[in-house]
Amino acid sequence: MEKLLQNFDAKKEIENITLWIGNWFEENGPTASAVIGLSGGKDSTIVAALLVKALGKDRVVGVLMPDGEQKDIEDSKNVAALLGIKSYIVNIHSVMDSFKSSMSESGVVLGKDALINTPPRVRMSVLYAIAQSLPNGGRVANTCNASEDYVGYSTKYGDAAGDFSPCSDFLVCQMRKIGDALGLPSNLIHKTPSDGLSGMSDEDKLGFTYDTLDRYILTGICEDDQVREKIDRLHAINLHKLKTIPMYKKSS
Repeated sequence: MEKLLQNFDAKKEIENITLWIGNWFEENGPTASAVIGLSGGKDSTIVAALLVKALGKDRVVGVLMPDGEQKDIEDSKNVAALLGIKSYIVNIHSVMDSFKSSMSESGVVLGKDALINTPPRVRMSVLYAIAQSLPNGGRVANTCNASEDYVGYSTKYGDAAGDFSPCSDFLVCQMRKIGDALGLPSNLIHKTPSDGLSGMSDEDKLGFTYDTLDRYILTGICEDDQVREKIDRLHAINLHKLKTIPMYKKSS
């Protein structure tokens, strides 16, 4: 993987992303703050650091959103403290309990996918509620990366939503390089990624590692036929998540 990344200039990308964020806010909220969900993982940590670099710590608001108990919640708290940003902890567990109870009382049996995807959508609602409650308004940061997007490992209108996306064009391997170049703690940038909800790692759920996925995206090479077929299938069935909502155009 290192050989594939030898021409990747993380420091230059940091400069470019920081400039892009600043320009975007000048056009879309000159006095607004950036609101970001902090999971304690590499992506939200890196994006938060880039936001602080671009806007200053006083214009970045972190939101921690556990669903009940979250074993690595201290990582999220440490990110907020490290960056010196204001943060809120909003536990979504009672919201989820009420939601599931209301659905059950209505006779709706929630399927597996609904149970998995509803918490991220609740979290995104929390981010927008906070953004719209700030004195100068807020803009919600999307923290997706290109590897996750390629196989659709995100929730439509959940963690895949946001007002701007600074890092969705970077693969996981590139994000780690950016995090290291920013001088962020290695235990956060290189920790095993997980959604903080299922108790499983991302790679366990996907059935392959991000290194395998990134290598395939960069080179088209994957020695394991079953893994390659799975990646291709996930990419094909999840492309709709990367497109704007289709709109019928009336005839003239």
